[in-house]
Amino acid sequence: PHKLTKAPFSFQICFLLFAVLYIVSYFIITRYKRKADEQEDEDAIVNRISLFLSTFTLAVSAGAVLLLPFSIISNEILLSFPQNYYIQWLNGSLIHGLWNLASLFSNLCLFVLMPFAFFFLESEGFAGLKKGIRARILETLVMLILLALLILGIVWVASALIDNDAASMESLYDLWEFYLPYLYSCISLMGCLLLLLCTPVGLSRMFTVMGQLLVKPTILEDLDEQMYIITLEEAAIQRRLNGVSSTVEYQTADLERELEKVKSKKTNLERRKKASAWERNLVYPAVMILLLIETSISVLLVALNILYLLVDETAMPKGSGGPGIGNASLSTFGFVGAALEIILIFYLMVSSVVGFYSLRFFENFTPRKDDTTMTKIIGNCVSILVLSSALPVMSRTLGITRFDLLGDFGRFNWLGNFYIVLSYNLLFAIVTTLCLVRKFTSAVREELLKALGLDKLHLSNNPRDPEAKPSTNGHQKSL
Repeated sequence: PHKLTKAPFSFQICFLLFAVLYIVSYFIITRYKRKADEQEDEDAIVNRISLFLSTFTLAVSAGAVLLLPFSIISNEILLSFPQNYYIQWLNGSLIHGLWNLASLFSNLCLFVLMPFAFFFLESEGFAGLKKGIRARILETLVMLILLALLILGIVWVASALIDNDAASMESLYDLWEFYLPYLYSCISLMGCLLLLLCTPVGLSRMFTVMGQLLVKPTILEDLDEQMYIITLEEAAIQRRLNGVSSTVEYQTADLERELEKVKSKKTNLERRKKASAWERNLVYPAVMILLLIETSISVLLVALNILYLLVDETAMPKGSGGPGIGNASLSTFGFVGAALEIILIFYLMVSSVVGFYSLRFFENFTPRKDDTTMTKIIGNCVSILVLSSALPVMSRTLGITRFDLLGDFGRFNWLGNFYIVLSYNLLFAIVTTLCLVRKFTSAVREELLKALGLDKLHLSNNPRDPEAKPSTNGHQKSL
C-alpha cells in the first residue's frame, strides 16, 4: 500500500512546487510588462496567451535552477534519515523523474512554446483569409513548421560536414531518442559558452551592484553638506524648467531627465543619512567580504577540478555513473559541504544573470518596470531558460558539485571530450581572475594614469560604469 501511494504523493509535491513557481513567475512578469499592452481586443487575447506561455517558460527556468540544489540536499537528507517514514517519497526514482521532466519541459519551451509565442505575437493572418485568432494561429503553425524544417536541414548539413557516416545520418531519423537530445546538447553547449562569458563579468559586477543596494560607510564625508548642495541643484533645475517655454520640447525633456537624476541622488543621500551606524559600518563590509570569499572559493574549486582532470578520469562529467541517490555523500565535508555547494550554485546563477545584463550586446534586453514589451519579455525568458538549463552542466563541468547529471542532461556528447572540459575550466579560471584583478585595481590604475599625465588619453574607466561621478554641468565624466 505504501508503494501505491508514493507516486501520487510525489506527483502532488511536484505539482504544488511548480504551481508556486508559476505564481511567482507570473507576478515577476506582470511587474515588468508594459501596461499599455492591456487592451480589450484581439491583440489583448494574443498578449494574454503569450504572457501565459512566457510565465510557463520562466517557471521551468526556475525549476531547472532549483533542480540541482534540490537533488543535492535530498541526497544528504536520505543519508541522514534512511528509515524515516515521512521522507520515503523522496527517492531516486523521484529525482530521476524530475530531471527528465525538466529536460522535457526545457525542450518543449525552447523549441515549441517560445517560438509559438513570438510568431503568434507577430502574426496578422495570411492575405485573403478572414482576420481573427484562427488566421493568426494558422500563420503561426505554418511558420513553426518552416522553422522546424530549417533547423532539421541545418542539423543534417552540420552532421554531414562534421561526421559523414551512414550510422550518424540514420540516427537523425530517430527524432525522440537522438535528434532532440542532440539539438538540446548543442543549445546547452551554447548556453555554457554564454555562461563562460557572463559569469566572470557578473562575479566582478556583483560588488558594484551590492554597493548600490547597500549603504556605504561615511568615511570623511559630510552628508549634510552634500544634501544642502543637491537641494540647491534641484531648486535651480526646477526654476530653469519652469522658465523654459513648453514649445521647446527637447530642452524640457533634457531638464526633466536631469531633474530625475538629481532626485534619485537626493533619495540615496536621504537613505544614507537615515541609515543606522550598524547598517553603514557593519553590513556593507560584511557583505563585501562574503562576496569576496564566495568568489575566491569558486575560483579555488575550479583550480582543484583542473588538477583532478589531469590525474583522474572519473573527474570528467561523464567519467562516472555515481553511487546513486541516497547511497553516498556527494561532498567531502558531508552536509556542510553540500550546503556550501548549494550557496555557490545560487551565487553563480545570480552572477550570470547580472553579467548577462551587463554585457553591452544584451543591455537592450534589460527589462524595465511597467515598460517592457511582450517581445522583449519573450526574449528575456528564452535567455534565462538557456542560462538556467546550462547551469547544472556548468556546475558539474567546473567541479562545483560532484553530482552526476541525470536524464538527458547527462547525455551531452561534448561532456566526454577531455579537451573541451579542460579548456572550459582553464578559461573560466583565467577570465574570472582577470575580471576581479581589473575590478579591484581600477582605482589604483586611474591614479597612476593621473600621476603620469595620461588621464586625458581615455585609457581607463568604462564610460558605462554607474559609479562614474557627474561633473558640475550635469554631464558624466568618463576616462
